[in-house]
Amino acid sequence: MAVNVASEWLNACSGCEISILNTGEALLDLLPQLNFVHIPALVDHKYYGQTGEGTALTIPEAVVGIVSGGVRNTEHQHVLDEMRQKVKVLIALGSCACYGGIPAQANMWKNDEVFEKVFRHCASTNPSPNPEHPDVPPWFDSCKALDEVTKVDISIPGCPPHPDWIADAILALLAGKTSWSLPERSVCDTCPVIREKKSGGGPIKRGFTNLDFNPEEGIDKMRCINEQGFFCMGPVTLAGCNGKSGVPRCIQARTPCRGCFGPIRKGARPMVDMMGALTSVGLDPKTVVDRRAIMNRYIGGHGFLTALPARPGK
Repeated sequence: MAVNVASEWLNACSGCEISILNTGEALLDLLPQLNFVHIPALVDHKYYGQTGEGTALTIPEAVVGIVSGGVRNTEHQHVLDEMRQKVKVLIALGSCACYGGIPAQANMWKNDEVFEKVFRHCASTNPSPNPEHPDVPPWFDSCKALDEVTKVDISIPGCPPHPDWIADAILALLAGKTSWSLPERSVCDTCPVIREKKSGGGPIKRGFTNLDFNPEEGIDKMRCINEQGFFCMGPVTLAGCNGKSGVPRCIQARTPCRGCFGPIRKGARPMVDMMGALTSVGLDPKTVVDRRAIMNRYIGGHGFLTALPARPGK
């Protein structure tokens, strides 16, 4: 008998839903065992009935619920609450759902400051008042990860998450398991570059120049990106961005890790740990441009990014 699955997207971009489709052949094997009863990004299924005859937002009951995106406004919370009530196992899919993601960068400012910038101080937008209408859901004070709002059973991070882990988690549930997680390893643990545990020192290099590598040689012949003097979040980021194939995706493309898989373990403080990692190879973490935002790029939820009090005038 097929297992009912419901999926929803909140403050999201649809990249996670594309990852579900990118599961490929593994998805073909899974589909006979799954019955998607609700997945708005891919299938037309209305909240209030297909012809709008309903009076309350409803999501069909399911064994597994998959939710991407964080919680930014009252509508997101309403949908998430309904999903949590209707499913037995709730999966947070992607870094927005797990940590707040890129949208949670806005947590560095108060809502009034965001609205002022977006609606009245954008070069590409004519100044206009804030949208105020009963159909426009009010914002919360911050963009939250799902587990800040409700109980989450399984978290699959990534921007986007790798299809291998989506299939792996669903297969675990079909096998009767009630939990699933990635091993607590860092990107550096799976990165084959050459390490000498030292750099040339000095300030962090900007991305205006290329890394030093020979494109004819393998990744294992390239020097560690941090040790080359560039900023790479590998030391403090959970491994797994390239699925079961091993070598991290960004490193494979000869670019620094951006930290999209989030902290290695719950309770870690990536910004503090990253500053230590840079110092350990002789680099000055204070020279990272906008380091508060960059070092918490995908993890602005859980209080990692908040609006700082205004500095007193000199």
